[in-house]
Amino acid sequence: MDFDRAYDAVLTKWPQKPLGVDLTGRFGSTHVNVCGPENSTPLILFSGGGATSTVWFDNVAALSKSRRVFAVDTMGDAGRSVPNGNPMKSADDLIEWMESIVEYTGAEAVDVIGHSYGAMIALAFSLRRPERVGKLVLLDPNSSFSGMKAGYLLRALPLLLKPSRAGRRRLLEWETGELSIDSDWLSLAEAGASELPRPDLVVPQRPSVEDLSALDVELLVVLAQDGRVHDAEAVSRSVRKTVPAARIEVLEDASHHSIPMVPADALNRVLVDFLEG
Repeated sequence: MDFDRAYDAVLTKWPQKPLGVDLTGRFGSTHVNVCGPENSTPLILFSGGGATSTVWFDNVAALSKSRRVFAVDTMGDAGRSVPNGNPMKSADDLIEWMESIVEYTGAEAVDVIGHSYGAMIALAFSLRRPERVGKLVLLDPNSSFSGMKAGYLLRALPLLLKPSRAGRRRLLEWETGELSIDSDWLSLAEAGASELPRPDLVVPQRPSVEDLSALDVELLVVLAQDGRVHDAEAVSRSVRKTVPAARIEVLEDASHHSIPMVPADALNRVLVDFLEG
């Protein structure tokens, strides 16, 4: 299968070969790529929709210096997790699934980084299980603090209804513009759109202002200045209003789908400073 070959090709870009772990649970088998010092604080990474856990290839070297990194293939999305158990049908199921990953780390509390759809998962879990989250990083979180742009939805929705390699590439190239995205990862994203079953994802509801105001974890929100999914300034205003203690960083030369690959160095500096600060 082209997808498996493409997945392995991107995984070779990791600075060290990760330990691939398959966690068997009520909803199926969750694949996690693990690296970093075994006795350090766990850091769980949730990628954006269709990106797979391999997408962190330019980030894991910096993040795993002082963290045990657990990069997750989201159940039901592109990747090597297999939804062959009970179907996840609700936010409660999604929280239970994520808690099983936290349990696997062996820690009472973990740090979490989520991008895009992964940010939605991470935020939902942090609102429901704040005692299990130390530091939370949301990378260009969509449908969390503000709505999405109509122009992006008009381009993205047809791909959800009828996935294709060409459609996936057109969307990614349009959204990332002139930014140079890794060609092997683009091939993986294309293969995931065309070869795998259509994702049947549980999408958490956008939190209310009251819920966000009650968020009780240390929060960093990183926004892509040139992203076309939502208005970065509108998201910033909403974060400042609902979670005044949150730290907000806006990355130049970054788009929604270029993160976390581009600009990796700038993003890594922000992430390490927050996690170690």
